[in-house]
Amino acid sequence: MQDAGQRESSKARVEPHLIKMFMCGDVMTGRGIDQVLPYPNDPVLYEPYIKDARQYVDIAEGMSGPIPRRVDFSYIWGDAGGELDRAAPDLRLINLETSVTESDDYWKGKGINYRMHPKNAPCLRAAKIDFCSLANNHVLDWGYSGLTETLKTLRRMNVRSAGAGLNLEEAESPAVLEAGEKGRVVVFAFASETSGVPRNWAASENGPGVNLLKDFSDKTVHHIGEKVKGVKQRGDIIVASIHWGGNWGYAIPKEQKEFAHALIDKAGVDVIHGHSSHHARGIEVYRGKPVLHGCGDFLNDYEGIGGNEDFRDDLGLMYLLSMEPTTGELIELCLIPTQIKRFRINRASQTDSVWLRDRLDRECKKLGTRLELGNHNEFSLKWN
Repeated sequence: MQDAGQRESSKARVEPHLIKMFMCGDVMTGRGIDQVLPYPNDPVLYEPYIKDARQYVDIAEGMSGPIPRRVDFSYIWGDAGGELDRAAPDLRLINLETSVTESDDYWKGKGINYRMHPKNAPCLRAAKIDFCSLANNHVLDWGYSGLTETLKTLRRMNVRSAGAGLNLEEAESPAVLEAGEKGRVVVFAFASETSGVPRNWAASENGPGVNLLKDFSDKTVHHIGEKVKGVKQRGDIIVASIHWGGNWGYAIPKEQKEFAHALIDKAGVDVIHGHSSHHARGIEVYRGKPVLHGCGDFLNDYEGIGGNEDFRDDLGLMYLLSMEPTTGELIELCLIPTQIKRFRINRASQTDSVWLRDRLDRECKKLGTRLELGNHNEFSLKWN
């Protein structure tokens, strides 16, 4: 007799009406990554210890060997590009954790400032990215002029975004993504101060900024629910993409978990797409809806930087969700383990895949789910 997970997996393969989405955590194409792309920004940085973005390239090369310069736009995606083409998701969603700008108006006193040159933005199209969440703690690293240029650049490339805007209405507005004849995916994006977003980055009625959550209260849930009601149509999948929590550690704060449940119970949200943690955190399925508490880094320039090695932030995951549009329920979740090496995304080795599965399975079991390792080192999520 097949178990529930096997039935779900089988159903996902034979029912083509399911909406399939690719999600991942932080995609940090600024700083060192920007320096190896075809049109690098001025490398000047205002960090306490490193003043030139090219030093991040040097550090990575010291760890892994030579990294080519002026790479083509597809280079950074590495093996992920082929995996995405094979999986053929209807939509591809990321958290873009950088400003896309030539602005020199860095945010004073922040300490870390990420930017990617607008001419390097075609790297997003190289991976056929449909949506970028901008509600995070790096989108305003180069000031309001940097945010404005980021928004203009994405619009010019027809890459949808949410979570930041020139005023509060724009920052709160969702992106409505068409999944062909299957239906729509509506994505709201939020940032929390718990992820390091400065309070003064919040968009106002007449001022630019991010869609900052005031708190995790019932009042906030009600406000989001009203926004969902204003746009949701029958058959829509509603996604809440949330930048929350600290960078390190597997513990999920009680108020964060309760907020995720309340968004599903009271605000009509179907998918919680959480990010900010530099490594993957446990996955929950609550009332048939997926809660990705922390998707981890998918691409960064941390290669060779010491500290927190036990968490293996070089290892990431490709999240492939198959959703039933009539109910908004999760049918299948497949995860493909990856590793950042030489500033590109590679399939993780079998040894690293097993390590990641074991570590993440330990956390998933605390949330009522488990991970099963497949023949090609991919994981499948099982739940009751």
